[in-house]
Amino acid sequence: MAASTAAPKFNLADLQQKIASQFRGLNPNDPATWPILPRLLACAALMAAIVIALWFVWLSNSDAELEAELAKEKALKADFTKKLGQAVNLAALKQQREQVQRYVDQLEKQLPSKAEMDALLSDINQAGLGRSLTFELFRPGQVNVKEYYAELPIALKVTGRYHDVGSFTADVANLSRIVTLNNLAVTPAKDGTLVMEAQAKTFRYLDAEEVQKQRKATAPGAKK
Repeated sequence: MAASTAAPKFNLADLQQKIASQFRGLNPNDPATWPILPRLLACAALMAAIVIALWFVWLSNSDAELEAELAKEKALKADFTKKLGQAVNLAALKQQREQVQRYVDQLEKQLPSKAEMDALLSDINQAGLGRSLTFELFRPGQVNVKEYYAELPIALKVTGRYHDVGSFTADVANLSRIVTLNNLAVTPAKDGTLVMEAQAKTFRYLDAEEVQKQRKATAPGAKK
């Protein structure tokens, strides 16, 4: 007759008691003395905490990058809209630029060049003589150079009849070149004529070489 062997019985209560006994009396200051199961659980908890912390750090960095990219996208959209509007209105803008350039050219033609200044001074003098005025003073002053033009003041003192003086000022205003009369002072003379003192100002444009010199002179750091 064959002998029969009985299978070992699994005792859950005994296993639970053994597991629970490993968690009793643990020294929190010396984890190295803990049984294997508490040490494994502690390691697993630590790893989970590290993973969660890294996950939140990554999410935080990703959120900052996302905000930066959204701001960049918004700026690019605004720039695109601006350039699109310029592209749509390009023909109109070119036409406006041409109109402005024509206006500037027209104004430039009213300013004499350096070579034409003597002729302009002669025109002013002839305007007075043509109205039978007597020049007691006609003295060009020091040229005042600006960024794109030069200003020439002229001290004037003329004597003549009332209507002739008025006609002279009108003739000066109607010259093809720009001439202004400033600081006008009119006084009667003993013989019934008028004496007019004024400072005429005329302007001329600078040539390319003069413009370059003026820019160098007014540039930051230029020697005074």
